[in-house]
Amino acid sequence: MLFIGGKWRPASDGRVIDILNPATEEVIGQVPNASSSDLDDVLAAAAAGFATWRRTAPAERASVLDRAGRLLLDRAEAIAATLTEEQGKPLEESLAEVRQSAEYFSWFAGEAVRSYGRLLPTAPGRRAWVERRPVGPVAAFTAWNFPASLPARKLAPAVAFGCSIVLCPAVEAPRTAAALVQALADAGVPPGVVNLITGDPPRVSEHLISSPVIAKITLTGSVPVGQTLVGLSARHLQSLTLELGGHAPVLIFDDLDPDQLGRAADALVRAKFRNAGQVCISPSRVFVQEAVHDFFVEAVVERAAGLALSPLANARRRDAVSSLISSSEANIRTGGVQPEGPGFFYPPTVLTDLPPDSAVLRDEPFGPILPLLPFTTLEDGLEQANAVPYGLAGYLFTANTERADAAIAGLDVGMIGLNEVALASAASPFGGVGLSGYGREGGTESLEAYTVATAVTTKGAP
Repeated sequence: MLFIGGKWRPASDGRVIDILNPATEEVIGQVPNASSSDLDDVLAAAAAGFATWRRTAPAERASVLDRAGRLLLDRAEAIAATLTEEQGKPLEESLAEVRQSAEYFSWFAGEAVRSYGRLLPTAPGRRAWVERRPVGPVAAFTAWNFPASLPARKLAPAVAFGCSIVLCPAVEAPRTAAALVQALADAGVPPGVVNLITGDPPRVSEHLISSPVIAKITLTGSVPVGQTLVGLSARHLQSLTLELGGHAPVLIFDDLDPDQLGRAADALVRAKFRNAGQVCISPSRVFVQEAVHDFFVEAVVERAAGLALSPLANARRRDAVSSLISSSEANIRTGGVQPEGPGFFYPPTVLTDLPPDSAVLRDEPFGPILPLLPFTTLEDGLEQANAVPYGLAGYLFTANTERADAAIAGLDVGMIGLNEVALASAASPFGGVGLSGYGREGGTESLEAYTVATAVTTKGAP
């Protein structure tokens, strides 16, 4: 399962890590635990791959990505089945994720030929321009909650703009990422351009980042891991893109009528509990204006109570969710009890009447926990919404344009949904502020993330 220099191979010392099905807790496979020798090999492969790929015409890079995207669509059902088995989300969600990954490949195929620089005004007899050059070999670390789309969001721009990449997927769900790498290999990406490593995360990250071969680091993961990688990058001052935790606020305003509140509740419950709440942009703190608070709470409880959720990713996540709820000092309106039997399941849990210092309001839940609280004025709602150090996503539901504009201006987050909960797309920049990280992936902003600007000034012969 290690993919180094265009070839699949086991770990050099034969060590492996078990992969569990989170719905049954059964071992469904194993993944290599890369050795130091394997990591040295992948660094050498990435350096060689970059030397070739950076000189490859953008049109050829685009063709490879386009072919890989079409291969993903052809293989979508099989990849989705693997994704569901190792990560746990419903098959319908897995299939949508694989198709979104194909969209990243095809969208960045178009961007590969649009990595424009610019001409600069100069004095007579001189010329000056800025060109975009690939940043270099990339070390990419991805989380387990979206094992197809998170790797795709890093693979696609790296390949498009001439970088080589060492992809390090989460060991909980690595086979999905391997399917993406295989699609790129089958599409004709040269050896060493795309590589895949699995193993003990702290050891792998320290080994890769300590090497001067790696020019860029991109992480989708937790805040503590992001802080660790920032420290590791200090020696060689690598470029960093960090998409870390989120604790997304939602503002529900009192200008909505009962039908509109019902539709908002539908959207909120759907967004909150997909993938069992294991989504970094998941709504996780809901502030409801006082006049409609009780009505909206009942609407949410009614919709959440009947949901059957997919499992959490592992026992650690289930225990963390259970601990947050037990310490919340809240009124548990539905859920809150871990079911018996195999699998890391936890029911949708709606909380009200929380004390302002509750850990649920401070710490990212990353699970099926939905707290609802009242607010009075717009200013009060924004103060509560911005009261945490995270700033990834935020949502608001209102029919009043003036309120919407003021709330959008006042939310300190990187992405905002107005009467909408679907934020991620290939064409849109994804990222946050504060402890949610910095830098953007997706959209034309990826050009800045995966290239460097080189300024050139010329004049005639000396």
